[in-house]
Amino acid sequence: MDGSSSSPAYDVIGTGYARTRRADPRIAARIDHHLGAAARVVNVGAGAGSYEPTGRRVVAVEPSSAMIRQRPATAGPVVQATGEALPFPDAAFEAGMALLTVHHWPDPLAGLAELRRVTSGPIVAFTFDHEVHATQWLVTDYLPSMIELDTTLPAPAEIAEALGGGVVEVLPVPHDCTDGFCHAWWRRPDAYLDPAVRAGISGIARLPAAVVEDAMARLADDLATGRWHAAHADLAGLDEIDAGYRLVVADPVDAGR
Repeated sequence: MDGSSSSPAYDVIGTGYARTRRADPRIAARIDHHLGAAARVVNVGAGAGSYEPTGRRVVAVEPSSAMIRQRPATAGPVVQATGEALPFPDAAFEAGMALLTVHHWPDPLAGLAELRRVTSGPIVAFTFDHEVHATQWLVTDYLPSMIELDTTLPAPAEIAEALGGGVVEVLPVPHDCTDGFCHAWWRRPDAYLDPAVRAGISGIARLPAAVVEDAMARLADDLATGRWHAAHADLAGLDEIDAGYRLVVADPVDAGR
């Protein structure tokens, strides 16, 4: 898939990321809602900070210099560190965020434990169900090698358990999603032909160039001949789909006591 970095690999593939990865206001509103009344928030694997809420004191954690350079001048402070070794005391924050980043962490469970350690209140993790991701047309028809990526990502329910318990919510992708993550363009297939769009999708950017070029040539031909539209006519009448994206909303530390 794709998303906020928690790997120095983004020093290579993250250049220009902020151009196509703009927060979708509907997704942003759901994330902000789940942060509750928290004033102090940590955003781990923050990338360029596209979903950091205003009106709260947000501290970002990001290992990639390329991503840090793309943060807007108005963004809050950023600490260059990894999720597995957060440089904060216990319960330093009232809420936490980890948005499309856990699949990049070398040790997801260790990073989630660290996020729980430094957060006393709710934690929102924007993640995806790998099995549902693998059934989307971009993967099945053109880039099946994406299935081999991110196989160590814990399932959403496992992420909730690692964070101390919580709920998993389906996060549908609207047809006009403004955040250009992997399956955001499910009803706008022409977008994948744009190298700038593909550069903002880590699931594509991490594949060999020859594999991607072949896939895009086939997609371009299918669009030109009408084969894509014939094969996916059912998508034309849909406003949103479940492409596998999930919000894990973890309970505050004291919720189960």
